[in-house]
Amino acid sequence: MSTTAQFPAGPPRGELAPVGGSDPRSGGAWRLNLVGAGRVGKTLARLWHLQGHLQIQDILTTSPASAAAAIEFIGAGNAISGLANMRPADIWMIATPDAQIADMARQLAEVQSSHAEPGGLGGRALCSVSPARFAGSSLTYAEHPATQAPSPCTPLVFHGSGALGSDLLAPLRDRGWRTASAHCILSFADPETAVAQFAGTACALEGDATACAHLRTAFSAMGAQCFEVASADKLLYHAAAVFATNFVPVLQSVAEDLWRTTGVPQPIIETLRAQLLANSVANITRLGPQGALTGPAARGDLPAINRQAAAVAAWSADAGAAYGSLSALALQLAKAAPAKNS
Repeated sequence: MSTTAQFPAGPPRGELAPVGGSDPRSGGAWRLNLVGAGRVGKTLARLWHLQGHLQIQDILTTSPASAAAAIEFIGAGNAISGLANMRPADIWMIATPDAQIADMARQLAEVQSSHAEPGGLGGRALCSVSPARFAGSSLTYAEHPATQAPSPCTPLVFHGSGALGSDLLAPLRDRGWRTASAHCILSFADPETAVAQFAGTACALEGDATACAHLRTAFSAMGAQCFEVASADKLLYHAAAVFATNFVPVLQSVAEDLWRTTGVPQPIIETLRAQLLANSVANITRLGPQGALTGPAARGDLPAINRQAAAVAAWSADAGAAYGSLSALALQLAKAAPAKNS
C-alpha cells in the first residue's frame, strides 16, 4: 500500500492481466478506478476492498496528501497524478463534488479518445460476464445488452450524487461507456461510522440499464438495498432525503439557539437534545409520521401556533417563516392523524 507524499508516474497504459489470475467471466474481481476520494468515495472503496468484490486500483485526488489519506483509509489503491496516467479499469467512480462531475466526465472522455489501445481506458466487466453477475436485473443473461456488446470492452462509469443524474456523464456515454448514478441514503459525515453502519443502507440507482444491473451486484455485495429511480425524478427523490435527514441538524440548531436565548443551561440543552431526538425517532419508527405527531398542530390549536409564530419571527425572520411553513404542513398531517393530547 503506497502512502508516499509524491505521486507515482503510474504504469504504462494498456490492458492488464486478469485480476488475481482470474477473469471476470469466471467470477474474478472487477477493477475500480476512483476519481476523487472524499468521504463517500473512500467509504465505498473501503467497503468494496474489505468485501473483496472490487479490486481498488488507481486513485486520483487533488493532492498527494489527500491521496495518501484515502489510500490509508481504504487499505488499498495506487495514487495517480493525472487522468492520463490511470490504467484501464472495469468500473470508474467519479467521487468529486457535484459541481465538478460534468467537467471531470468531459476530461475523462478527452483522455479516453487519446488512447490508441483497444478498449482505451475500459476493462473487461461489460464484455463477457457470467449470468450470476446480473442478479437483480430484470433482463435474462441472454437478453442483456452486455452479453451482446462487441469488442472492445465497454467500461462503466458512475457518480454518487443524489440530486444529479447520469446525463452529466454524457461525454463518456457518447463514446460508448455505460453510465449511471448511485446514491446511498446514509450520512457520510464520519467515514469510519459510515463503514460500520452501511449494511442495509438503501441505494438509488439511475441510468443505463446494464450499468444499473452491474452496480446492483456491486452494491448488494456489501449489504446495500438497491432500488431504481427515474432520471426525471432525481431532484424530488433527493429533496426527500434532505427533508428526512439534512434538515434535522438545522432544526435542532434553531431549537438550541432558542433555548439559550431563554436562559436554559447548556447541560440541560444537551440532555434535551439526546432525549427529544431519541424519543422522536422511536415514535416515528414505531407509529409512522402521523401517529408520532404531537404539539399545537396535532391539537389544532391555531391561536397557540399564531402566537408562537409571531414570537419566533420577532427573534428571527427566517426562523419565523420556517415555523409558519412547518406548522402549515403539520396541520395538514394532523387532519389524518389519530386524536391525541400533548
